[in-house]
Amino acid sequence: MDYKDRLMHKCHSIIITGKVQDKGFRSIVEHIGRSFGLPGFVFNSKDGSVNILCSGEDTVIDNFKQEIKARGAANGAEIAGIKEQTLSIIIDLPENFTKASADDDIDIGRKLDKANLLLKTGFNNLNTDLNAGFNKMTDMLGTFIEEQKGYNRDQKMYNKGQQEHNTRLEAILEKLANK
Repeated sequence: MDYKDRLMHKCHSIIITGKVQDKGFRSIVEHIGRSFGLPGFVFNSKDGSVNILCSGEDTVIDNFKQEIKARGAANGAEIAGIKEQTLSIIIDLPENFTKASADDDIDIGRKLDKANLLLKTGFNNLNTDLNAGFNKMTDMLGTFIEEQKGYNRDQKMYNKGQQEHNTRLEAILEKLANK
Protein backbone atom coordinates (compact mmCIF):
# COMPACT_ATOMS: atom_id res chain seq x y z
CA MET A 1 0.00 0.00 0.00
CA ASP A 2 1.53 3.33 -0.99
CA TYR A 3 1.45 6.59 0.93
CA LYS A 4 -1.56 7.98 -0.96
CA ASP A 5 -3.61 4.80 -0.39
CA ARG A 6 -2.82 4.87 3.33
CA LEU A 7 -4.07 8.43 3.59
CA MET A 8 -7.36 7.42 1.97
CA HIS A 9 -8.23 4.94 4.76
CA LYS A 10 -10.00 6.05 7.90
CA CYS A 11 -7.95 6.30 11.07
CA HIS A 12 -9.17 4.35 14.08
CA SER A 13 -8.46 4.66 17.76
CA ILE A 14 -8.98 1.39 19.62
CA ILE A 15 -8.81 1.14 23.41
CA ILE A 16 -8.66 -2.30 24.99
CA THR A 17 -9.40 -2.52 28.70
CA GLY A 18 -9.02 -5.30 31.23
CA LYS A 19 -5.94 -7.18 32.37
CA VAL A 20 -4.04 -6.61 29.16
CA GLN A 21 -0.66 -5.32 30.29
CA ASP A 22 2.32 -7.45 31.42
CA LYS A 23 1.06 -10.37 29.34
CA GLY A 24 2.89 -9.85 26.02
CA PHE A 25 -0.36 -8.46 24.65
CA ARG A 26 1.22 -5.63 22.61
CA SER A 27 3.40 -8.16 20.79
CA ILE A 28 0.30 -10.18 19.93
CA VAL A 29 -1.46 -7.04 18.63
CA GLU A 30 1.65 -6.06 16.67
CA HIS A 31 1.80 -9.49 15.02
CA ILE A 32 -1.91 -9.39 14.15
CA GLY A 33 -1.64 -5.84 12.78
CA ARG A 34 1.26 -6.87 10.56
CA SER A 35 -0.57 -9.97 9.36
CA PHE A 36 -3.51 -7.75 8.34
CA GLY A 37 -1.12 -5.34 6.61
CA LEU A 38 -2.39 -2.43 8.67
CA PRO A 39 -0.39 0.74 9.19
CA GLY A 40 -0.37 1.80 12.84
CA PHE A 41 1.01 1.16 16.28
CA VAL A 42 0.06 -0.15 19.72
CA PHE A 43 1.09 1.23 23.10
CA ASN A 44 0.33 0.84 26.80
CA SER A 45 -1.60 3.58 28.52
CA LYS A 46 -0.91 4.68 32.09
CA ASP A 47 -4.47 3.68 33.06
CA GLY A 48 -3.69 0.01 32.34
CA SER A 49 -5.39 -0.15 28.96
CA VAL A 50 -3.74 -0.86 25.62
CA ASN A 51 -4.28 1.73 22.88
CA ILE A 52 -4.07 1.22 19.15
CA LEU A 53 -3.95 3.79 16.36
CA CYS A 54 -4.35 2.30 12.92
CA SER A 55 -5.96 2.88 9.56
CA GLY A 56 -7.86 0.58 7.27
CA GLU A 57 -11.22 -0.31 5.85
CA ASP A 58 -14.02 -0.80 8.38
CA THR A 59 -14.40 -4.53 7.65
CA VAL A 60 -10.65 -5.09 8.03
CA ILE A 61 -10.65 -3.18 11.34
CA ASP A 62 -13.63 -5.26 12.57
CA ASN A 63 -11.77 -8.49 11.70
CA PHE A 64 -8.62 -7.08 13.33
CA LYS A 65 -10.52 -6.44 16.59
CA GLN A 66 -12.06 -9.94 16.53
CA GLU A 67 -8.65 -11.51 16.02
CA ILE A 68 -7.20 -9.43 18.88
CA LYS A 69 -10.02 -10.58 21.15
CA ALA A 70 -9.59 -14.26 20.24
CA ARG A 71 -5.79 -14.44 20.30
CA GLY A 72 -5.46 -12.14 23.28
CA ALA A 73 -7.75 -14.34 25.39
CA ALA A 74 -5.96 -17.47 24.17
CA ASN A 75 -2.66 -15.99 25.41
CA GLY A 76 -3.79 -14.97 28.90
CA ALA A 77 -5.13 -11.45 28.37
CA GLU A 78 -8.40 -10.76 30.16
CA ILE A 79 -10.15 -8.34 27.82
CA ALA A 80 -12.97 -6.44 29.51
CA GLY A 81 -13.83 -4.24 26.55
CA ILE A 82 -12.79 -3.00 23.14
CA LYS A 83 -13.82 0.55 22.34
CA GLU A 84 -13.26 1.76 18.80
CA GLN A 85 -13.64 5.26 17.47
CA THR A 86 -13.21 6.42 13.89
CA LEU A 87 -11.16 9.59 13.92
CA SER A 88 -12.17 12.61 11.90
CA ILE A 89 -8.56 13.32 10.99
CA ILE A 90 -6.08 11.47 8.83
CA ILE A 91 -2.83 10.52 10.56
CA ASP A 92 0.29 9.44 8.73
CA LEU A 93 0.92 6.19 10.59
CA PRO A 94 3.93 3.86 10.32
CA GLU A 95 3.48 1.56 7.32
CA ASN A 96 4.49 -1.53 9.27
CA PHE A 97 2.36 -2.03 12.35
CA THR A 98 4.59 -1.75 15.40
CA LYS A 99 4.75 -1.49 19.17
CA ALA A 100 5.44 2.02 20.33
CA SER A 101 8.43 2.00 22.65
CA ALA A 102 8.01 5.48 24.10
CA ASP A 103 6.42 3.97 27.19
CA ASP A 104 9.02 1.27 27.76
CA ASP A 105 10.64 3.26 30.59
CA ILE A 106 7.26 3.58 32.28
CA ASP A 107 6.58 -0.11 31.64
CA ILE A 108 9.93 -1.16 33.07
CA GLY A 109 9.44 1.00 36.15
CA ARG A 110 5.90 -0.33 36.66
CA LYS A 111 7.04 -3.92 36.16
CA LEU A 112 9.92 -3.44 38.60
CA ASP A 113 7.49 -1.97 41.15
CA LYS A 114 5.23 -4.97 40.64
CA ALA A 115 8.18 -7.37 40.98
CA ASN A 116 9.33 -5.62 44.16
CA LEU A 117 5.85 -5.97 45.63
CA LEU A 118 5.77 -9.67 44.70
CA LEU A 119 9.20 -10.20 46.23
CA LYS A 120 8.23 -8.32 49.38
CA THR A 121 5.01 -10.31 49.66
CA GLY A 122 6.91 -13.51 48.93
CA PHE A 123 9.56 -12.76 51.54
CA ASN A 124 6.91 -11.80 54.09
CA ASN A 125 5.13 -15.08 53.40
CA LEU A 126 8.45 -16.94 53.55
CA ASN A 127 9.27 -15.22 56.86
CA THR A 128 5.83 -16.16 58.24
CA ASP A 129 6.25 -19.74 57.01
CA LEU A 130 9.75 -19.99 58.47
CA ASN A 131 8.61 -18.59 61.82
CA ALA A 132 5.74 -21.09 61.90
CA GLY A 133 8.20 -23.87 61.01
CA PHE A 134 10.66 -22.79 63.70
CA ASN A 135 7.86 -22.58 66.27
CA LYS A 136 6.72 -26.08 65.33
CA MET A 137 10.30 -27.38 65.57
CA THR A 138 10.72 -25.70 68.96
CA ASP A 139 7.52 -27.36 70.17
CA MET A 140 8.69 -30.72 68.83
CA LEU A 141 12.11 -30.31 70.44
CA GLY A 142 10.46 -29.37 73.74
CA THR A 143 8.35 -32.54 73.56
CA PHE A 144 11.41 -34.62 72.65
CA ILE A 145 13.40 -33.15 75.55
CA GLU A 146 10.61 -34.00 78.02
CA GLU A 147 10.36 -37.52 76.61
CA GLN A 148 14.15 -37.92 76.85
CA LYS A 149 14.15 -36.71 80.46
CA GLY A 150 11.48 -39.30 81.27
CA TYR A 151 13.49 -42.02 79.52
CA ASN A 152 16.63 -40.96 81.41
CA ARG A 153 14.75 -41.13 84.76
CA ASP A 154 13.45 -44.57 83.87
CA GLN A 155 16.93 -45.66 82.81
CA LYS A 156 18.44 -44.41 86.10
CA MET A 157 15.83 -46.37 88.06
CA TYR A 158 16.50 -49.45 85.95
CA ASN A 159 20.26 -49.05 86.39
CA LYS A 160 19.81 -48.61 90.16
CA GLY A 161 17.71 -51.78 90.24
CA GLN A 162 20.34 -53.61 88.22
CA GLN A 163 23.06 -52.41 90.55
CA GLU A 164 21.12 -53.66 93.59
CA HIS A 165 20.50 -56.97 91.81
CA ASN A 166 24.20 -57.30 90.93
CA THR A 167 25.21 -56.50 94.51
CA ARG A 168 22.90 -59.24 95.84
CA LEU A 169 24.13 -61.67 93.19
CA GLU A 170 27.77 -60.99 94.12
CA ALA A 171 26.96 -61.65 97.78
CA ILE A 172 25.32 -64.94 96.87
CA LEU A 173 28.28 -65.95 94.70
CA GLU A 174 30.79 -65.11 97.49
CA LYS A 175 28.84 -67.24 99.97
CA LEU A 176 28.81 -70.13 97.52
CA ALA A 177 32.51 -69.74 96.81
CA ASN A 178 33.36 -69.73 100.54
CA LYS A 179 31.57 -73.02 101.25
